[in-house]
Parts: sequence; C-alpha cells; structure tokens
Amino acid sequence: MAVAANDYEQAGELKIGQVGIANLRIRTLDVDQLVREMRERVQRAPKLFGRAAVIVDFGGLARTPDEATARALIDGLREAGVLPVALAYGTRDNDALAEQLGLPVLAKFRAQYEHADAAPAPAPRAAPEPAPAPRAAARTPPAEKPRAPGRIQKTPVRSGQQLYAEGCDLTVLSTVGAGAEVISDGSIHIYGTLRGRALAGAQGNAEARIFCRDFHAELVAIAGHYKVLDDIPEKLRGKAVQIWLENDQLKLAALE
Repeated sequence: MAVAANDYEQAGELKIGQVGIANLRIRTLDVDQLVREMRERVQRAPKLFGRAAVIVDFGGLARTPDEATARALIDGLREAGVLPVALAYGTRDNDALAEQLGLPVLAKFRAQYEHADAAPAPAPRAAPEPAPAPRAAARTPPAEKPRAPGRIQKTPVRSGQQLYAEGCDLTVLSTVGAGAEVISDGSIHIYGTLRGRALAGAQGNAEARIFCRDFHAELVAIAGHYKVLDDIPEKLRGKAVQIWLENDQLKLAALE
C-alpha cells in the first residue's frame, strides 16, 4: 500500500555535509523503505540528488548491519539514483564492514551528528584549591581574542563554483548562479539573486541564518536541515527571504 511522504517517521534522516555531500543517517534498517525514500528524493529534485555522492552512516543503529544487508542497501541506493561513496566513522565493526564493502570511512560527517545529538558529559568535580597568596598588584586580564571577520564575496558565484567561509559569516554582494554553492560555518547574506545552493551553519551551528534579497534557491540548508525548491512556497520565490532553524525544522519567511 502506498504511504504518503509525511505520514510516517522516516527511516533515514538525510543531512547535507559542509562540502555539499549528503549524509544518510540510518535510523531504521529497512532496506526497502530507505531505497524508496531515496528514489522519491531523486525524483523530486533530480538536478540535486541524481548521481549525488552519499555517505552512509550506521551510527544511529544499536548494531552494525551484516555485510549482506549493507550491500543490499548500497546496491539499492545506487538503483535509486545516488552514489554511495563511503561509510561514516563508527566502531571497529563499522570499519570492518567498510573493508568488506570496499568503501572508505570518513570521520567528519559522523562528528557533526555526535556534536548535535550527544548529551554533554558532566564535568568532574575539582578538588578545592588553597587560597592564593596575596599579590602586590593585580595583573591586567589578557585581551580577548578577536573573532574571525566575515568573508565578503564581491563578484558573482558562477555555476560549478563553490565558496566556503570557514569559521565565519559569508556575505555575497552579487548573485549566486544556478549550479553554484555557497557554504558558511556562520550565517549567509546574499544581496543579489540566489539561484544555486546556500548552506549555513555547516559545522552544526543551529543559530545560523540565511538572508537573501531575491530568492530562487535550488537548495537551502542550516546545520544540515534542508529544503529544495519544490518544498518552498511559490509566494516566496523572487522575494526577500530569511531562513532559520526552529525545533529542527527549517523555517522560511518574507523579509518586511
């Protein structure tokens, strides 16, 4: 029986990594459902997901799957239209599985999930320190380390180009063409037309935002949560728009 796209909890949570590679976090090891979900994504946005590189992450499962199941998933994803290129970093069993499948292991994609999902460990209680001896004069506190300045792009970002602002915000004074990609660890401000992809909060910063004066984006993402053009209301296209993350849901609204 066919199931509507939003009528069930998805077995695979798809996130976009900082270099535009999709990371498929496996939540439920149901090969048929995972393949069906991926096929639907490719059909909805073939220019974005057709033959896209995908990292498969088994870290959300209690046990690493056996080789036969993992290989069935990899083959199914290829048939759905994407190209699994690696496994995300995990346990020793995961490393052994990657060798059996003939795939590399990439660490940074898993680290983004662990940063967001893991509860902070309680800090150890420190033993009381003896009172310091009186000083003749108080020292001047060290100057605060300056934050990295935002990156400014004055010229258009053309199709096929990728621009990454590491550790800071990104401001684009011109346009981002179709097929181009702008990525920032902070927020993104685009004063021209956005026709390509914009990925803010690439290292997991959920407070990052995207601001755009003329919105026609192929894809927008914040901290890995994304929407493609078909998910965006028609009334927002061509408008000045801001995009933010709220309760793990990507929100879009026109700028007043």
